Amino acid sequence: MPVLTCGDRTLDLSEPVVMGIMNATPDSFSDGGQLLHQGRVDLDAVLARAEQMVDDGALILDVGGESTRPGASPVSVDEELQRVIPVVEAIARELDVVISVDTSSPEVMTAAAAAGAGLLNDIRSFEKAGALQAAVACQLPVCIMHMQGDPQTMQDKPAYDSVVDEVMDYLLSRASQLQVAGIAKEHILLDPGYGFGKTPAHNLQLINRLPDVVAAGFPVLAGLSRKSVIGSVLNRNVDDRLAGSISAALLAAQGGAKILRVHDVAETVDALRFWRAVTSAR
Repeated sequence: MPVLTCGDRTLDLSEPVVMGIMNATPDSFSDGGQLLHQGRVDLDAVLARAEQMVDDGALILDVGGESTRPGASPVSVDEELQRVIPVVEAIARELDVVISVDTSSPEVMTAAAAAGAGLLNDIRSFEKAGALQAAVACQLPVCIMHMQGDPQTMQDKPAYDSVVDEVMDYLLSRASQLQVAGIAKEHILLDPGYGFGKTPAHNLQLINRLPDVVAAGFPVLAGLSRKSVIGSVLNRNVDDRLAGSISAALLAAQGGAKILRVHDVAETVDALRFWRAVTSAR
């Protein structure tokens, strides 16, 4: 049974699990500002949201302090620390759940691990100066992601000769580099990076061929919730993409993804429960 050790907690990945998104940011594309009050983290709102997500079935909460939506501006390390660390501390103190931290900053990784985080989730795949060394020192599982360009420019006409092959080549090369640096293979997760330097057509190809990514032998995280590819296909704005998000989550689960990163936890958990009931009845 595949079990991921996340600090002082464990995560059973024999079946797909749900990761709830908790953005302590003012400008994330879907839920920006919801956990802030007058520009500062509102811990009462944080704990209420976190408790609800755990009650709804999330086994992981992904805490981020820097928006990575297309065109987003970077934040200082100090600002990111002020947003993220109190959230991690509060959740770790109050709830029995694996805490993931969505960051590229080595300082945030180190502080979050000390505060109770159990997973490091980096859209830049630990390429920022000092990030890989920090990840090795933290001795936590890590998630690496493919992104063409950076959040400021990634949606400026992204182009590939073969998007699936190029995404796979990058992820496997980076996973190899992490292992050489001292991170065990069983502590590495892959994320194809839906929406990060990809057109809708690229994203659809990556969803369709997700089993090829899974076949590489690493647990795969899929983050499709409310993404622009759903809006493009269904002609829905960001607040009206629940049906598309659930469909995408189920397609990812069917394709072999083990972690589904979502905004709508209860609805996704229900969909997974029904899917499991159907598959177990075969």
